[in-house]
Amino acid sequence: MKQNITISLDKEIIKKARVLAAKNATSISRLISDELTAKIIQEERYQQAHRQALADLNTGFHFGGKGIQSRDALHER
Repeated sequence: MKQNITISLDKEIIKKARVLAAKNATSISRLISDELTAKIIQEERYQQAHRQALADLNTGFHFGGKGIQSRDALHER
């Protein structure tokens, strides 16, 4: 579902946006929509990676080898 919104931009930005939109055979509205969509997707992927990294840190990593049994076992000769 689409909905119109009103935004305020500097006149120079609007001029440059018109040129950019024309070069890409699209509208300013579509140009802004595509950029916002890309930004939102990027943020969602970042948040997912962040959550996964924190989960991995909480789980820990297994690098092989044996765990230390006790302090005494470590210092046995």
